[in-house]
Amino acid sequence: MPIREELYSAERLEQSAAALAAEHRVLPGERRGKKLFPRLEENGRLLISAYRSLADAIREERAISPAAEWLVDNFHIVEEQLREIREDLPRKFYYELPKLAEGELAGYPRIYALALALIAHTDSRLETETLRRFVIAYQQVAPLTIGELWAVAIVLRVALVENLRRLAMRVIAARAARDEADALADRLLTQAARQQENVTALLDGRLGKREDIDRAFVVQLALRLRDQDPAVTPALDWLERQLRRRGQSSEQIIHLEHQRQAAAQVTVGNIITSMRLLSTLDWRDFFESISRVDTTLADDPAGVYRQMDFATRDRYRHVIERIAKRTDADEIEVAQAAVRLAATAQQFAPQDERRAHVGFYLIDDGLLQLETKFNYRPRLRERLTRAALRHPTLVYLGTFSLLTVFLTALLVLFAYRAGAGLGIMVVFALLSLIPASDLALAILNWDITHLFKPRPLPKLDAARGIPAEA
Repeated sequence: MPIREELYSAERLEQSAAALAAEHRVLPGERRGKKLFPRLEENGRLLISAYRSLADAIREERAISPAAEWLVDNFHIVEEQLREIREDLPRKFYYELPKLAEGELAGYPRIYALALALIAHTDSRLETETLRRFVIAYQQVAPLTIGELWAVAIVLRVALVENLRRLAMRVIAARAARDEADALADRLLTQAARQQENVTALLDGRLGKREDIDRAFVVQLALRLRDQDPAVTPALDWLERQLRRRGQSSEQIIHLEHQRQAAAQVTVGNIITSMRLLSTLDWRDFFESISRVDTTLADDPAGVYRQMDFATRDRYRHVIERIAKRTDADEIEVAQAAVRLAATAQQFAPQDERRAHVGFYLIDDGLLQLETKFNYRPRLRERLTRAALRHPTLVYLGTFSLLTVFLTALLVLFAYRAGAGLGIMVVFALLSLIPASDLALAILNWDITHLFKPRPLPKLDAARGIPAEA
């Protein structure tokens, strides 16, 4: 069945989001949960298979439904979404997303459940403002993590692909049912021309034992047999009797099937339109418009945070995310603590503008104060990295010297084993210093670029001009 429920207005969606937030319970810590990846791969394969089947039908000049036309004409958009999901949803990131502890989607990411609810009550028709209001309403009850907010685009794509897969499978099933009806109609027309009395027997043999007959099959068979040779009229009468036993009629079935096709066309069209929106939306701006951490940091006592460029603000948020993950603290609490530290510094030392800025406690010397508040314990690699950064010249020159001595010693050892005397080894050592130092420098620089991440300087955003106070 398609992911489709009662359509909600924007206000009703906000109420629904708040209700979901109150209902959701999250598993503690990082949990692998149930994997979406096998289903994603299966969805991709089935959609490609459906596309090829429909493309073959078009080449054979067979009629296809309007929903199928939408899928075929816009399949390049679907392929783009599948590619972006694979690129933007690494397994490590997926495992870090908070998982639901109970309910039908227990074990799946909470943000995925939120995405499914949204597309179900909008018939897969996404709008930027509606999406923003929905997420904000949810966070008024249960704040989402930074990772979850960045995952909004990904899980919406996943949910839309899931819904499209379900609709595509129904389209293919209906296509197969119509083909079966065509084949049966051909046999009935041939049989009626030869032995009219065997028409109902043929129908009874093919359909009499079926508990349920596909609507698409009934519609196609009825359309094929109507206005044909009167000899097939008994077949139509038999079909009507079978439907009446089920409390239906051919007219009702035709009406329901047309309704289903119209609804499928609308939903597939909505899915494609929403996929286009997801590909064009500025997710940086959207993220900052819904992030409560960003709103908290905007209370920076120095009033500088909002003037920083996106890369700097994002770097600040990553520090908050890291501390929260390692200490099981709430991200908003960490952000508030940074703001309070800056406010306290401004109160007692107003002349020190650096300490009045939240960035001082996120990427500068004040970071230790913030980490101490949450009993944050750096990992061994972090400790070594920080120690190296505190004494960069000593570490760099010391490592360079040790590498040079080590490489020179290796060369001298080689000469010794070759039978060189003391004098020759001394000369050899002196001559080896230059190539050994070059090699040591190359090794050291390679290690530094791979072991130490770049640390770009915090920058103001000058895209709209240089601030007057700068």
